[in-house]
Amino acid sequence: MALGADLALHDISEDAPAKYGEFPNLTAVADSMAAGGARAVAVTGDISQEAAVQAMVAKAEAALGPITILVNCAGGDIGAQGGKPDPNTALKFHLDDVQAIVNRNLIGSMLMSRAVAPGMAERRSGSIINITTVSAHMGAANETAYACAKAAVVHYTRCLAAELRTSGVRVNAVSPGPAKTARFLATRTVDPAMMEEGPSLNRYAVAEEIADVVGFLASGKARFVSGQVIRVDGGANLFAA
Repeated sequence: MALGADLALHDISEDAPAKYGEFPNLTAVADSMAAGGARAVAVTGDISQEAAVQAMVAKAEAALGPITILVNCAGGDIGAQGGKPDPNTALKFHLDDVQAIVNRNLIGSMLMSRAVAPGMAERRSGSIINITTVSAHMGAANETAYACAKAAVVHYTRCLAAELRTSGVRVNAVSPGPAKTARFLATRTVDPAMMEEGPSLNRYAVAEEIADVVGFLASGKARFVSGQVIRVDGGANLFAA
């Protein structure tokens, strides 16, 4: 919004933003964006379902015009029953939890990209940004299904970037470290020492620090950047891949 974009905001249901006290509903989120001067529309549906994806894209484009930026940020370590899976390791898991996590993270990103990218390619312009996690780049004894699903999103980013390279459509990924979102604070045991904001990078991120990188990748300032994965974790994970 601050960079001049109109917004189509998605959640799985109208009341989903109320779960962690972020907003009373998705329409209220859209209204808050509109109050800042942007055109905004709320769309709901399960991104792992082809028909729902097509309907959401059609509604967004009918309200705002062709989609020029796609941010695939739906996901999370959420099992089949809606909470964190338990058990949740490489050898101890429920298959329905793994399938739910893969659907929400990988399949959703693939279906949304397939629905939007061809139009971008026809117009020879566009930016797709997939949100992953630092866990996608390292072994995870816990939250294994989530780490594996996001690692697949990282590689899908590269594959899609290769396919779209000659079309002028850029595809990149952002891998955040722990950030002080409402869901993170409600579902994790936090370290109080990591909560303080300041010049030190040894802390949790705030949402704006992730959004700033997404905004850069969406903008013309990143016009020659594609197929890249940027970790936004304050330098907590310093390794090559």
